[in-house]
Amino acid sequence: MPTAAPTPVVIVGPGRLGRTVAGWLSEAGVSHHLVGRGETVPPAPITWLTVPDRAIAEAASSVPRGGVVLHASGATGLAPLRPHAPAGSLHPLMTFPGPELGVPDRSNLPAAVAGDPAARVAARALAETLGFRVFDLPGDRRLYHAAAVMAGNFATTLLAQAAEVLAGAGVPPEDAPALLAPLARQSLANAAHSGPARTLTGPVARGDEAVISAHRAALGSLDPSLALTYENLLEATRALVGPDIAPPVTSRTDSGDSDV
Repeated sequence: MPTAAPTPVVIVGPGRLGRTVAGWLSEAGVSHHLVGRGETVPPAPITWLTVPDRAIAEAASSVPRGGVVLHASGATGLAPLRPHAPAGSLHPLMTFPGPELGVPDRSNLPAAVAGDPAARVAARALAETLGFRVFDLPGDRRLYHAAAVMAGNFATTLLAQAAEVLAGAGVPPEDAPALLAPLARQSLANAAHSGPARTLTGPVARGDEAVISAHRAALGSLDPSLALTYENLLEATRALVGPDIAPPVTSRTDSGDSDV
């Protein structure tokens, strides 16, 4: 049975994350206060700063002493929270566009906790109250956050570039992202479930050099910058496949494999 978080919970920062979390706390029946810029921060057992990294130190300075103070940054350590103690972090590993645009499914949502021992206990209790899947983050936060950016932000950039390529094939640009999204989602789901190397499909996995050469030619004509993205990802994908790559084939038809 998860430990219930002490209440009330004070959320400092009514941005996209703060408003989303406040809504979740309301759904969970957890007493809370959402505090904006210039408003007095009331004392509370847990104060969670959902502000940009650059504003953490200023927000922390407005928090009364005595309770646990957490921030929601993936990249920042504890220094901006001092001299508060216990201090820590609770970082939901998810993208938050704001409740007006979309609210993530919080069931089984990963969330990283770090900090002073008592702060980790409080952060874990709050995360479990919200239904998150909690994990400890004992290592380099820079690497943790870089991984999140690669999986989240860069995945969005890659979808945008793939949509540009699809539009180059004559598909309406406004339709292209939604048409590619099911493929992207299923590929990621497969990789998460069974491992990226095992579930990889497509011309690299089956050694179809004729198709790859055709891609290179078409992309070079469409946009050299997109061709460069393809080349970089091609090399990374070859490394992922490693020595298990299929023998080269001359065409998609020869391979007997029509997967993307």
